[in-house]
Amino acid sequence: MKNFNDAVWKENVTKVVKEIREKDIKFVRLQFTDINGIIKNLAVSSKNIESMFENGQPFDGSSITGYRPIEESDMVLYPDPTTFAVLPWRPKEKSSCRLICDVYTPQNKRFEGDPRYILERAIDKAAKAGFTYICAPELEFFLVKESENGGLPTPIDMAGYFDFHPGDLTDDIRREIADTAEAFGIEIEISHHEVALGQNEIDFKYDEALKTADRAITMKMCGKVVAARNGYIATYMPKPFAGINGSGMHTHQSLWDKEAKQNLFYSDDPKSAYLSDIAKYFIGGQLAHGRKMCAVLNSWPNSFKRLVPGYEAPVYLAWAHKNRSPLIRVPNFGGRKNAARCEIRCPDGAGNPYLQFAVLLATGLDGIKNKTDPGDPVELNVYHMSYEERKAKGIVSLPESLKEALDELESSELMRETLGETAFENFLREKRKEWDLYRMQVTEWEVNRYIKRL
Repeated sequence: MKNFNDAVWKENVTKVVKEIREKDIKFVRLQFTDINGIIKNLAVSSKNIESMFENGQPFDGSSITGYRPIEESDMVLYPDPTTFAVLPWRPKEKSSCRLICDVYTPQNKRFEGDPRYILERAIDKAAKAGFTYICAPELEFFLVKESENGGLPTPIDMAGYFDFHPGDLTDDIRREIADTAEAFGIEIEISHHEVALGQNEIDFKYDEALKTADRAITMKMCGKVVAARNGYIATYMPKPFAGINGSGMHTHQSLWDKEAKQNLFYSDDPKSAYLSDIAKYFIGGQLAHGRKMCAVLNSWPNSFKRLVPGYEAPVYLAWAHKNRSPLIRVPNFGGRKNAARCEIRCPDGAGNPYLQFAVLLATGLDGIKNKTDPGDPVELNVYHMSYEERKAKGIVSLPESLKEALDELESSELMRETLGETAFENFLREKRKEWDLYRMQVTEWEVNRYIKRL
C-alpha cells in the first residue's frame, strides 16, 4: 500500500490540486486498465479532488474484465498524482485532465488483481535484490480507414519502410501523435513508417518499468484519439492483414543498480561483447520461461498469426547479437555503458504492458537467481535452419496458438507467483473464453477452400 502520508506524495498532490484550480479544470478522468490492457475511464467533477486523493473514488469492479465477481464488486480508485496531465485535445473552455489510478478494496488494501500493482510487486522484488528494471517498447501500429461499402478496413497509405513522401498523410498523423504524447510528458525518440502498408512505429525514451508501462498505455490512447479525430483508426492488432508483416512491441531491457546509476548489463570485457554475466543470466531466464510467459506477451488468438516464420517476427527461443531472427537480440551498443541492453522481440502492443513487463522482469530475475546459461548466441538465420539443426542446438519454438500458450502458462508456478492467484486464474479464464469464441468461427478462407472440395 502506498504511503499517503509521505511528504513527496503530499507535495505532488498539492501541485496537482493547485494546477487543477488554476486552469479551472472541471472534470478529472480517472484511468486504469482491465486485465486485457484496455484503458478504463470515468470522469468525475474536480470539485472533490482533494477528497479523491484522500478517500478514493468507489466503482463497480464486477463490470471490469478480469476483476471481481458481482457479489464482491465494490472497489476504490486512488489517483496517482505523478500521472497528472491535461488532455491536449480538449478545448480550454472545456478542459479535462487525466490521472492513472491504483485499485483498492473497500478494506483499503491494494487489489491484488490490479495489473499496475502486479508490476509494482515485481519491481519491489527486483529492488530487494538490488536491481532497477529499465525498459522501452517499440510500439508498432496500423493506420486504417473504414470501407465505404461496409467491407474490411484498409491501410491509409501505400508507403513502405522509412518511406518519405512530401505532404504524406501518414507522416502528418504520426507527427500529431508524437506532439500529443509529448503533451503528456512523454519524450519521443523515433517516429517512422514501418514495413507494411499503413504500418507505423513511434518509440519513446526508456525509463523505470512502471513509468514506461504508464507511458505505453498513454501512447496507445494518443494514437487512437489522434487517428479518430482525423477520421481514421489506429489499431495495435498484431496481424490485421494476411501476407504482410504484423505489429510487434519489441522491448529493450536492462537492469541497473538500486539507485539507477549503474547499468549492470555492461561489462568491461570486450570478449563478452561488453555484456555482463547478469545480462546473460537475465537472457537465460527469459529463454527458459519463454513458452510459459508467451500467453501474457501475446495474449490474443490473432497474436499467433503474427508469430510465424517469414515476416520478421521471432518464433524460436534463442538469442543473438546481430541476428534478428531469434527471440532475443543484443543490439550493438558500441561499448557504451548506459546503452547495454537486450531486446525481446515477441511481445505485441495489444496486450497489457503492466503484466507484460512484470513477467519479463520475473523471468529475468529467475535466470539471475539460478544462473541460467542462455547458451551460445545463434548468429545464423534460424528461419533457414532445418528442424534437425535447431534440435541439435536445443532451439525450440514459441507456442503456435493461444491455446498452447495458455496450457504452458497454466503449468508455470513462476507465472502464478508473479501474477498472483487472482489475476492468474482470471487471465486464464478470460483468455480461454476468447479462444473458445475464436475456434468456433468459420472463416471465409475455410469456406472458399473446402466447401466444394469436401
